[in-house]
Amino acid sequence: MTTQLLPFASDYMEGAHPKILQRLTEVNRMPMLGYGADAISETARTKIWAACQCPEADVYFLVGGTQTNATVIDALLASYQGVVAADTGHISLHEAGAIEFGGHKVLTLPHTDGKLRPEDVDAYLTAFEADGNRDHMVMPGMVYISHPTEYGTLYTAEELRRLHAICQAHKLPLFLDGARLAYALACPENDVSLPLIAACCDAFYIGGTKCGTLFGEAVVFPKKNCAPHFFTIMKQHGALLAKGWLLGLQFDALFTDHLYEQIGEAAITAADAIRKALHAYGYRLFFETPTNQIFVIIPNEQLDRLTKKVSYSFWEPYDENHTVIRLATSWATTPEETQQLLTVLAETAH
Repeated sequence: MTTQLLPFASDYMEGAHPKILQRLTEVNRMPMLGYGADAISETARTKIWAACQCPEADVYFLVGGTQTNATVIDALLASYQGVVAADTGHISLHEAGAIEFGGHKVLTLPHTDGKLRPEDVDAYLTAFEADGNRDHMVMPGMVYISHPTEYGTLYTAEELRRLHAICQAHKLPLFLDGARLAYALACPENDVSLPLIAACCDAFYIGGTKCGTLFGEAVVFPKKNCAPHFFTIMKQHGALLAKGWLLGLQFDALFTDHLYEQIGEAAITAADAIRKALHAYGYRLFFETPTNQIFVIIPNEQLDRLTKKVSYSFWEPYDENHTVIRLATSWATTPEETQQLLTVLAETAH
């Protein structure tokens, strides 16, 4: 008999929030118009407009994060342009070259705690503009960030405003990947709101796959017609779901009664308890992160014991005797699962 591992490998291991499943059951046999033209998707857009305080925004629903990043970036860049990202950014490392496959180079800059520093972005763009050989080079055409970052860290409101100002000065769009945005919004340390993101970014997406939906991301262009013919570009990328109402319905549920703003609270509570226990048991953290991702440096002999009881994500080797792993909580993490993990960590530490 196989022992069930405790589920801390990722934040998309479970299905969907019960309110989404209930709503799906209620409308399952109702005929809907295709490709997101249905009434439920339109209601979801209206709720997103209200939450982001941008009533003129264009809102589109796509299936997954990599698909969304590739489609948005391709829509906003000319054929000769690339996208600036942190060297640890999701599009830089964990999307199997999807952006390059679409014809756009990822132009990486060193990260600081997983983030792009505004001054580094400004210096890079300024240097490119002053380079006499720039016409022979890939032109930076966009700046990409994620909130939270790949390391679970958060941009501050001031950092976001500074990045916005720099992009405006250099006439580049700023694109925010919000795959785990619900966990940022639920985090007490976070001071970045949906309206601020809408005010500072030319494009962003509200993550659903990792934040309580079966699948789906909501792309927001705060300024209407920022990405002309985006619907057609989605079709070109295989990103246009015929049963688009399945996506719209899930976001309609998430943006009813502020569910999206609250859905990450259980994950943050669990992650805080895990971080506290890790410190108490003598583990070292690779990064101090306030959100639902926890990066731990584990001696390899302890890791062998942990592997038998806990599902986690390998991150990177730390040295010949240690490995960095990621533990991730989610909207579905229960207090019971958290306590079981704490017990295993205590046993493994000795």
